[in-house]
Amino acid sequence: MSLETRLLHALEPWRQAPGWTLAFSGGLDSTVLLHLLARLRERQALPPISAIHVHHGLQAVADAWVEHCRAQCAALNIPLVVRHVQVTAGASIEQAAREARYAAFAEALGGGDVLLVAQHRDDQAETLLLRLLRGAGVRGLAAMPASRPLASGTLLRPLLGVARAELEAWARAQGLQWIEDPSNRDTRLARNFLRHEILPRLTQCWPAVSAVLARDAEQLAEAAALLGELAALDLQAAAAPAQPDWLRLPSLQLAPLLALSEARQRNALREWLRALTLPPEREHWAGWRDLRDAAVDAAPLWRLAGGELRRAGGRLWWLSGDWLLPPAEPVVDWLAPEQPLALPGNGQVRLEGQVPEGRLQIRYRQGGEVLDLPARGHRDLKRLLQESALPAFVRGRLPLLYAGEALVAVANLPQLQMAVATPLRLRWLPPTGGPGLS
Repeated sequence: MSLETRLLHALEPWRQAPGWTLAFSGGLDSTVLLHLLARLRERQALPPISAIHVHHGLQAVADAWVEHCRAQCAALNIPLVVRHVQVTAGASIEQAAREARYAAFAEALGGGDVLLVAQHRDDQAETLLLRLLRGAGVRGLAAMPASRPLASGTLLRPLLGVARAELEAWARAQGLQWIEDPSNRDTRLARNFLRHEILPRLTQCWPAVSAVLARDAEQLAEAAALLGELAALDLQAAAAPAQPDWLRLPSLQLAPLLALSEARQRNALREWLRALTLPPEREHWAGWRDLRDAAVDAAPLWRLAGGELRRAGGRLWWLSGDWLLPPAEPVVDWLAPEQPLALPGNGQVRLEGQVPEGRLQIRYRQGGEVLDLPARGHRDLKRLLQESALPAFVRGRLPLLYAGEALVAVANLPQLQMAVATPLRLRWLPPTGGPGLS
């Protein structure tokens, strides 16, 4: 089967996309893909094709590369967009350049558009080896997927099953010219070391090593998908809504998780935490066991990169962002009680009912507070909050409404308000947590 036919087959599910955009570096792989697309367009009804070149500014000849890419695209009548990016210096210039490049790609994609990336089978083999040596789990060892969401569109790798040698042979047969990035020869970079030093030696004993590693990556992708399906089933059993319903923090019921084997517990939690924080390294899972096995009356927590996991009321709770710090101001004056009041580091409150007389303030528990309740008299606030069954980590940041020096109401607990002629309610919208949580 010809290279063009295989490419068309890989692109078939995306024939109705609004547009195809090629990530065009000017190197061998993307040059071949550019010319293949141009040839397919001559006899196939395809979406509009364009290209994007990212100027990283890391090479002295980067400006010349832009001109080369412009000339290639102009000769084929394919529009080219050039994006300049700033690469932040760090431990891995490779990683920083990749992040800047993909951010530019994501910004350029329209809704439903497809970004075509020319990574091939040898790239897949290198990626698998890199991740294996870095201790990646099953999901990481699945290496690069053939497609994945990117911004409001899709990233597609239609050449992932093609060897680099075949792409080079096709390019030479067509008389194509491409850029050779000198940094690709720098074996101080991990991927280049594998490409130029390790894989050639492996190929001497196992000629099909790249194909075998790419196939392994496909099988690991299937295994990762099955683990994801199992995690979804286990998480569904633990996903009963939390009470109170206004406490909209990510949480899970603990009992269904405890009924699982330890491996399934880790699998489910790894999937759940994926959207919340960087996944914990294997040795850090001791924190989960400490949290899980702590005494019933304890208040254990497990600190992770993006926040912390707590156990309270038979549930696991994820805290991040503002929830990791006490409210920024211990006392906030409420000068316009007819309007909602923003609480620094603690969401906002609003009043319903008759506004009490006197200077209004929002405060937080310091200890020793007493509330005068209808038919119950003066009661210790600490005990009242314990009776409310609120998790302990909520009680310290629960807004308290004061009129002068009298505690009048406790946020979101209508049973905890001072005896007044007209019903009063203090409603609190807590902080959501870290970025992306709502």
